Amino acid sequence: MQRVTHHGRATAYRVADRGGEGSPLLAVHGSGGTHEVWKGQLGRLAGRRPVVALDLSGHGESEDFEADHGWETLSAYADDVLAVAEETDAGVLVGNSLGGAVALQLVIERDHDFDGLVLAGTGAKLPVLDDLLRWLDSDFDRAVEFLHGEDRLFHDADSRYIQLSTEAMKEVGRRVTRRDFESCHAFDVRDRLGDVDVPALAVVGEHDHLTPPAYHEELADGIPDCEYAEVRGAAHLAMLEEPEGFNAAIMDFLDAADV
Repeated sequence: MQRVTHHGRATAYRVADRGGEGSPLLAVHGSGGTHEVWKGQLGRLAGRRPVVALDLSGHGESEDFEADHGWETLSAYADDVLAVAEETDAGVLVGNSLGGAVALQLVIERDHDFDGLVLAGTGAKLPVLDDLLRWLDSDFDRAVEFLHGEDRLFHDADSRYIQLSTEAMKEVGRRVTRRDFESCHAFDVRDRLGDVDVPALAVVGEHDHLTPPAYHEELADGIPDCEYAEVRGAAHLAMLEEPEGFNAAIMDFLDAADV
């Protein structure tokens, strides 16, 4: 893992480049996750395009910050992503769930020229069930079990991936994971999608019950230059569950958009 220091903290990231062409893709994980969720891109996509995946502050190997949930947390995460983007010359943001919210906030609010945006398993608004928010506060094991139920994070994934995701969320811990979900719950840029000024792809697992296809249809309708794609046989973590279909959707988008 490499590190970049900014705003008094260090953000860890991994670079995979196996001779791919073009500016790197910068992958941003979701709530309670780490860069490991992008193993199917770090391992399989890097031969065609360099891939960078980071740990947001408080996740994996990155140092944490103190901030209220909501805009303040999302802004701090955006600082993480921007610091890594500038360090690696990454041109295309790929954000899953919370990571998609961070990517949207960056493109809309920050003065940085990205070439493209991939919004995966996310939305312009990310409401969280009241029961899940309550369990994240009072019964973390139940919250983790709920998220790994059928057609939430996964549809029919290999048990190794379910174990990887479960262990990562427990290592990140209740406090940070709860902060993530509460920040998602507060996120809403539905009235600002027209401000996204880069080519975009809204890609979703066909079985995703956490951020369903309708969320991505809304993104495709609201963003001026945005394509829509579904990944068959996958739910919320399509990049991990069905990496071949997910990677093909990304490369088709990048080729068509010429970015």
